[in-house]
Amino acid sequence: MVYLNFSDLSSQDPAQSLFCYDAVNESCRKILRPLNLQIFMFITMVITTMVTIVGNLLVIGSIAHFRQLHTPTNYLILSLALCDFLLAVFVMPLSAMRSVYGCWYLTDFMCKMHTGMDMTLSTASIFHLTCVSAERFCAVCSPLTYRTRVRSATVLCMVCFSWLISAVFGYAMIFSGLNLQGDEAFYDSHLRCVGGCPVFFSRSSAVITSMVSFFIPGLVMFGIYSRIYVVAREQARSIDFLANQLRLDGHKSREFRNRAWKGTMTLSIVIGVFLICWTPFFLCNIIDPFIGFSIPPGITDALVWFGYLNSTLNPFIYAFLYPWFRKAFRIIVSGEVFHRNSCRIQLHL
Repeated sequence: MVYLNFSDLSSQDPAQSLFCYDAVNESCRKILRPLNLQIFMFITMVITTMVTIVGNLLVIGSIAHFRQLHTPTNYLILSLALCDFLLAVFVMPLSAMRSVYGCWYLTDFMCKMHTGMDMTLSTASIFHLTCVSAERFCAVCSPLTYRTRVRSATVLCMVCFSWLISAVFGYAMIFSGLNLQGDEAFYDSHLRCVGGCPVFFSRSSAVITSMVSFFIPGLVMFGIYSRIYVVAREQARSIDFLANQLRLDGHKSREFRNRAWKGTMTLSIVIGVFLICWTPFFLCNIIDPFIGFSIPPGITDALVWFGYLNSTLNPFIYAFLYPWFRKAFRIIVSGEVFHRNSCRIQLHL
């Protein structure tokens, strides 16, 4: 989510910057970087973007094609992968241009659309993860009623809620100007210029957006997974106790217990990576207005791309921890997916 808070642009040394539009008096200043640094930044951002697109396409294709993967949890992962895919296609390329040059060469309307989509997709990602944690809670803590509680219609409602609320919140905040409320004078005197696309958040709006988009859902997920961990430990002890009492095969009991753990722990890792990637940025976003917007824009921009990296890592987490995803990826990459009835291939027992 690109909440770029800029310090006073007028303090830059003219010798170190060119204007985004030389013929415009109120043009923003262009950031001059050494050519080798620009090339490095572009290559890194292009690779990150392409890997994100390909990786999430593989996740989307795997879940959509193979019938064995048509489960409530995977439907939520499918929608989450779609968030990451759209972020890589529509947000990352324009963010890369702005990161390297500090200029925005499209219209103000496109700037708002870009920022609104960035907010929407980032908020939708954490809402999806919150829904995944709720689904896992039902699966682990209430396994007997799981199938009646979590159906396709339930998952569809979760997905629609995540997308709709995120879109309304993100675009309404940007197009209504609520993000400027209370600090309009600072924005006009320090940030407004031709050729820029700064997204400024006043103190109140920074707190609201950070709480809604990250901190509250993050705390909810942490609480849910803490409860899941406690319940899963109790279930593991019960399985071991029953295995001993009934003299069951210890290997089979451990296999059953490990299988029950793996799905939950994998999604815990996905959520953990998300929190690690985005926490630095949101802390910066909520603190910066209260210290006079003094955090250097380069640091903020780097934290934004560190957050984007989460969308790149998710497919690798699935591939590393789920053997059936690795098998699905191999089938797709090798072209076997085009064989007749390939959708019925058993990816796991």
